[in-house]
Amino acid sequence: MGAKAGPPELQVLGTLAVLWLGGVTLIYLLWQGPCPPTRGQLHPEEGPARPQDCGSGPASEPLGGEAQQQQPDACRLVLVESSPQDMPFASGSPSAQPLAQAWLQLLDAAQESVHIASYYWSLTGSDIGVQDPSSQPGEALLQKLQQTLDRNVSLAVATSHPTLARNSTDLKMLAARGAQVRYVPMGHLTRGVLHSKFWVVDGRHVYLGSANMDWRSLTQVKELGAVISNCSRLARDLEKTFQTYWVLGAPKAVLPKHWPHNFSSHINHFQPLRAHFDGVPTTAYFSASPPQLCPHGRTRDLDALLMVMREARQFIYASVMDYFPTTRFSHPARYWPVLDNALREVAFDRHVQVRLLVSCGLNTDPRMRPYLQSLQAFSNPAANISVDVKVFIVPVGNHSNIPFSRVNHSKFMVTEKAAYIGTSNWSEDYFSSTSGVGLVVSQRPPGAGPGVSTVQQQLRQLFERDWSSRYAVGLDRQAQDCTWKG
Repeated sequence: MGAKAGPPELQVLGTLAVLWLGGVTLIYLLWQGPCPPTRGQLHPEEGPARPQDCGSGPASEPLGGEAQQQQPDACRLVLVESSPQDMPFASGSPSAQPLAQAWLQLLDAAQESVHIASYYWSLTGSDIGVQDPSSQPGEALLQKLQQTLDRNVSLAVATSHPTLARNSTDLKMLAARGAQVRYVPMGHLTRGVLHSKFWVVDGRHVYLGSANMDWRSLTQVKELGAVISNCSRLARDLEKTFQTYWVLGAPKAVLPKHWPHNFSSHINHFQPLRAHFDGVPTTAYFSASPPQLCPHGRTRDLDALLMVMREARQFIYASVMDYFPTTRFSHPARYWPVLDNALREVAFDRHVQVRLLVSCGLNTDPRMRPYLQSLQAFSNPAANISVDVKVFIVPVGNHSNIPFSRVNHSKFMVTEKAAYIGTSNWSEDYFSSTSGVGLVVSQRPPGAGPGVSTVQQQLRQLFERDWSSRYAVGLDRQAQDCTWKG
């Protein structure tokens, strides 16, 4: 005969205890998330070597080790840009740090980990069948990435699938050195692409901007971004967005109905990071798109843009590659005037000066022109409504052998109160189905300190340089084929 059963109450309590323990275990496993593995793990699907907090970082050890974690933040922001070769500005014009230099410096500084989110990779001229000396900076960057791996620094890459760069071997080469790569099927998940472009280094430094991991972004395309260094609170917040891509790049991944708590952000429009950047009082936060990739607390990218616009009282200067108050990649196209209406509203209601600089290149969709003309026509100086639109044309010159280049690819906006630097073009798809990120920064001028300017002032100077240059052309003078007349 078997042992006697215990009292019914004890049996029930025992059953409940087992169920409770199982539930806690399941929740724990979900919250860990499949973080990027360490260099010793060669297969992303194997998962991490031991439990770790995705909100803290990718490695099984704390990011940068205990010594680095205890270092106090000394946040610093530097604007970076690429100017196409053979497109000089007037002597004495303001400029930002060269992007190629900034990327190499970030890799030199890396001690533990480099995480990169990028639409696609094409760092060598051979990727597109072009032999041109302007590909050298991209090839040098690829070599530096290999050297970084050789220093036992982990590299994790999240990129879009399928890729535009079908002939590129960059990621295969890096994976052979130990890099971890995940291809995120955004088309399947959200009907968009992974269009974000950012780095997180050692959980302390970040890059965010318009540049893809493409050699043309360093020498043939006009780009703008920002590097924030020694700022772990912001870096670890952006890392959470990287983690959303990483888990969605796992085999058979699905979009969660609710993201686990450790993906949540506590830095946003309503509660930005407050710090001193080089002694300048600063607020900053990151935004993201599409909504499905915005865990609790993350400001949506479209909302960030709209709030920066609505808080302006003097001017809004914006530089973007494409401007469509419609969808671009859905058929039939739908009207989507959200950003267009916001610009008209602030110009009409508060008499904010609006300037919009839009790219015009050989691959520019001519259907954009009527929308720009409509916005320009809204201007009415007699009613104190100031809306001006120009197109920026990069001269092709003797670079016609390089496809999909010679274009202004920047995506930024500046007002007297804030700077916005993003990765998305201005049409509906980039905010509803395609992944992107934005950085919103606001600085107050310090009480003293000659020569110190806010990021708004610096970005405004770069915009005004572009706006007043010979490459910025009014709509009435724009060539229909976007060729530069000199």
